[in-house]
Amino acid sequence: MEGTDVEVSLADGDAATVLLYVARRFAYEIDMLRSGDIQGHTTNRDVGASFESNHLSGTALAIRPLHYPLSADVKNTGMNEAERIVVTDILTDCEGVVAWGGDLKPVKQSHFHIDVKPGDPRMDRLTARIRGWDGTPGEGAGTIDAFAPARRRRAARFQ
Repeated sequence: MEGTDVEVSLADGDAATVLLYVARRFAYEIDMLRSGDIQGHTTNRDVGASFESNHLSGTALAIRPLHYPLSADVKNTGMNEAERIVVTDILTDCEGVVAWGGDLKPVKQSHFHIDVKPGDPRMDRLTARIRGWDGTPGEGAGTIDAFAPARRRRAARFQ
C-alpha cells in the first residue's frame, strides 16, 4: 500500500483503487498502519456478520480489526470523535460507494466494503477522481484536511 510498508490482498481493479484510497486516508490522517493492521481478501468462510463475507471476494478490508472488533462497545472502546470525523470525510469523498462497519449492525468500525454493484456509474466516477488525484501533486490522500470548515459542512450534508 503506497505510503506504508503494509500489503493487503484485494480484488484487482476499481475495488482495490477505492479501498486503498480509504486505507491510505486512514494511515495519513488517523494513524500510520503497520504490519498486521489490515486485512483484505480471505478464503475463510467463518464470518460473524453477513457483511464480512465481502472479504471472500476481495471487496472489503478491515483496518485494525483487533482494535475495533465486531459488536464492540463503541462508546467505550471504539473510534474517538476525531477519528469518526475523518472516516465520515472519507465516506463523503466516496459518495456512497463504500459502506462502513460503524454504520452497520452489528457494528464493526474496522470494516469497509464496496457497496455498489458492478457497473454502477458512481464507482466509475470515484475511481476516475482517485486516479486523477493520484497523478496530481497536492491532491488526494495525504493532502486532505477533514477538519476544514468546508469539508465538515460537506460531510454533514452527506450523513
